[in-house]
Amino acid sequence: MTTTAPTAFNRLLAPLVSPPIFDFWAAKLSPTLSWQRVLARVVARRTEAEGAVTLELQANRQFSGFAPGQHVNVTAEVNGRSVTRSYSFTGIEAAKGRISLTIKQVTGGKLSTQLCQHTEMGDVLELSAAFGDMALPAAPQPLLLLAAGSGITPMMSFVRALAARGMPSSCTLIYWAKTRQEICFAAELKTLAAEHSNFTLHLALTRQQAAGAYEIAGRASAELLNALAPELQATATYACGPSDFVQSLAGLVGERAYSFAAEAFTPAARPMAATGTVRVTLAASQRVLELPAGQPLLTALEAQGITPPSGCRMGICNTCACGKLSGTSQNLNTGSTSFEPESALRICISAATSDLVLDL
Repeated sequence: MTTTAPTAFNRLLAPLVSPPIFDFWAAKLSPTLSWQRVLARVVARRTEAEGAVTLELQANRQFSGFAPGQHVNVTAEVNGRSVTRSYSFTGIEAAKGRISLTIKQVTGGKLSTQLCQHTEMGDVLELSAAFGDMALPAAPQPLLLLAAGSGITPMMSFVRALAARGMPSSCTLIYWAKTRQEICFAAELKTLAAEHSNFTLHLALTRQQAAGAYEIAGRASAELLNALAPELQATATYACGPSDFVQSLAGLVGERAYSFAAEAFTPAARPMAATGTVRVTLAASQRVLELPAGQPLLTALEAQGITPPSGCRMGICNTCACGKLSGTSQNLNTGSTSFEPESALRICISAATSDLVLDL
């Protein structure tokens, strides 16, 4: 369950009111009225590109806002069970609590399918507080935004925020997609490029020939980046996309750029840290399990029918973090091994390499 910090009013009434009971009766008055939970009603939806939908939401007063580039965990009921996943904000708050999320349907994705195919106007979703550290520079500076696939979502939030301020510094966006039908925000991006002389747009197609305005063809390479972004040493560079895309760009521009910040929306592919099984003891629930060594603990637990809280599944939001009381674990994103107890082990990106005791 997602909650926010209690207000003075909530603290005053807390001894007299049970939040779940309050929420039950409040929902009969308004579907987004709650004690502390962040709830948001779908007020508009549109197809953004092939396989992608934008939902505009009106959040309740519990929502505390966000900064461009941040994420939010979204929870909805799918086949009678609550499912949570992380999505980036794609706009700026036009009014208090009015936000937009753009969701790409993932094959086999429970929540993305629900949001893209079945969520309608008036439906209510539960949100977390905003999180994420990727942010625009405090002072105007030349920017290079590199996006692939769904990685365009935080970059679009950046672009819209900059456009709202009159595009105060030069900004180049290179956006890779397989086909032009999969390009989100195409018309808006082209309009912004035409309106702002210091906003440069390149739509890079990897499975089609370039034909339309602003289109180029080809994958990310040193040659392409040298041609399109020759002054990296003075440029704050941001990248978002699949893990292999982000890793490739870190090698191509990471050390050459003035600064480099990146987020991957898929976990890095890494070899299994170990083979065989390990004994994982869940101290709080007094269960003992045999789980595959080297597999993300969250995935292994879910395969056993155990569903710990989770969100982004990328090691960013910390929703799945729990205490590790003993044992050895490996961070599958970095490859680092931890032998000591931890207060907040992110089980979505951690694997057991020995018997473990978790505070679950």
